[in-house]
Amino acid sequence: MKTYKLAIAGGGSTYTPGIVRSLMDRLEDLPLEEIRFYDIDGERQSKVVVAATAVIREYSDSIKVLDTTDPETAFTDVDFVFAQMRVGKYAMRELDEKIPLSHDVVGQETCGPGGLAYGLRTIFPMVELIDFVEQYAKKDCWIVNYSNPASIVAEGVRKLRPDARVLNICDMPVATMRNMSAILGVERDELKVDYFGLNHFGWFTRVEVDGVDRLPELRKHVSEHGLLTEDVSKIDYRHADASWIKTFKNIKPIMDFFPDYLPNPYLQYYLLPEYIVENSNKEYTRANEVMDGREKSLFETVRKYEETGVLEDAFHVGVHGIFIVDVTVSLAQNLGERHLVMVENNGTIPNLPADAMIEVPASITSDGPVPEYVGEIPYFHKAMIDQQLASEKLLVEAITEGSYEKALQAFTLNKTIPSAIVAKKILDDLIEANQAYWPTLNKSFSEGVLV
Repeated sequence: MKTYKLAIAGGGSTYTPGIVRSLMDRLEDLPLEEIRFYDIDGERQSKVVVAATAVIREYSDSIKVLDTTDPETAFTDVDFVFAQMRVGKYAMRELDEKIPLSHDVVGQETCGPGGLAYGLRTIFPMVELIDFVEQYAKKDCWIVNYSNPASIVAEGVRKLRPDARVLNICDMPVATMRNMSAILGVERDELKVDYFGLNHFGWFTRVEVDGVDRLPELRKHVSEHGLLTEDVSKIDYRHADASWIKTFKNIKPIMDFFPDYLPNPYLQYYLLPEYIVENSNKEYTRANEVMDGREKSLFETVRKYEETGVLEDAFHVGVHGIFIVDVTVSLAQNLGERHLVMVENNGTIPNLPADAMIEVPASITSDGPVPEYVGEIPYFHKAMIDQQLASEKLLVEAITEGSYEKALQAFTLNKTIPSAIVAKKILDDLIEANQAYWPTLNKSFSEGVLV
C-alpha cells in the first residue's frame, strides 16, 4: 500500500489540529507515514504540534511527526504540502481591519483594503514557499493552498510561478453549502452546485439534490432567515459565533435586491459597505474575536494537556479541515471528484479574460483540476468581476514592480472604497503599518495638494 509524506506550511496555525484530525479520519484513503510541521515561528508551532501530535496518537503510533523551521527538512521528498500562511499573524490582521475602519471603510481580512494589504504581505512568501517545495519535494508534489487572500495569492502565483503545481482552494463556498444542506435537511455531499466568480466574490446559480434544483426553496428560506437554520447549532462550530451569524444573515438583503443567484456571503462587503461599516465595532474587530476565542482556547488546551496529559479540546472536524483533505485524496487517488476550486479561466467563462483566476466547479485529478465549462455570465456579474479582477491584478503588478501608483489604482478600483482620496489615505496608513512586510512602493508622480 502506498503511503505519503505530507508537510503543513504554517504549522503554527490554530487550524492545524482540526486539519490533522481530518487527515486522521481519512487515513484509509490517504495513508500517511509522516507529517511535517513547518513554520518560521518555531516557538508558536511547537505548542501547536503538541496538540496535533496528541490527535495523531489517538489514531496511530506509527506516523512520524516532525516539527521544524528548516525548509529542507520540512519538504524533502514530501508528496503534498498544505499551505496556510498568515504573514504578520493576528497583530497585522487587526491593523488590516482597524485602519480601513478608521476611514469609515470596510475592515475585513480578505476583502477591501484589508485584503489588499494582506495580499501585499503574502505573495512573495508564497513564491518563496513554492521555490522551496520545487527544490526539495518530489517532482509530482502538489501544494494545496489555503493561504489568504486566496484570489490575490492565486493571481500572484499565476504571474510569478505559472508552472507551479499549486491548487488554490477556499472553504467559504463549502461552508455556504454546509448551511444550504442544513436548511434543506440533506447531507452536504448530496448537493451538486453550480457556481462562478472570483474567490470570495461569486454566485451559486444552481443547487441540485437528486437532480432537482432546490435554489427556489433556498431563496424563500433566505428571505425569512438569511442563510441560517432556525437552530444555529447545526452550523459548523467555526462559523457559529456572532460575527458569522451576522454574515450569513446579510445574504438576505443582497438576495432581496438581486434574487437570481445566491451570493457568496463575502459579497456583503462589496454590495453593502456602508451598512457593514455602520454595524462594525471599530475598536473590537474579528481579529480580536479570534485572538480572544480560538487562539486563546488552543494555547490554553496545550497548557492543560502538558500539565495533565488530557486533551480537553476534541478539535472537531469542520468544513475547513474536511475540504482540504477531500481535495488531497482526490489528487492522490486520481478520483476526479467535483469541487469548487480556483483555476485559470482559459475560456471556462468566455466573456471574462482568459488569464483570470476564477472559482468554479472542477474535477480534481492527479494532474490537477479540470474545470467545467460555465459559459457566458450576465453583464451585471461580469462588470462586478471585471472591476474586482482589475483591482487584484493591479495589486500584483504593484508588488512585482514596486509601484505606488499601481497600488493606489488597485485600492481606488476596489468597490469597498468610495474615492481615490480615501484610497490614498488608507494606502499611506497601511504602508506605515507594513514597513516590516511590504516591499518599497516607489512613486512615479508628484503629489498635488487638494484645496
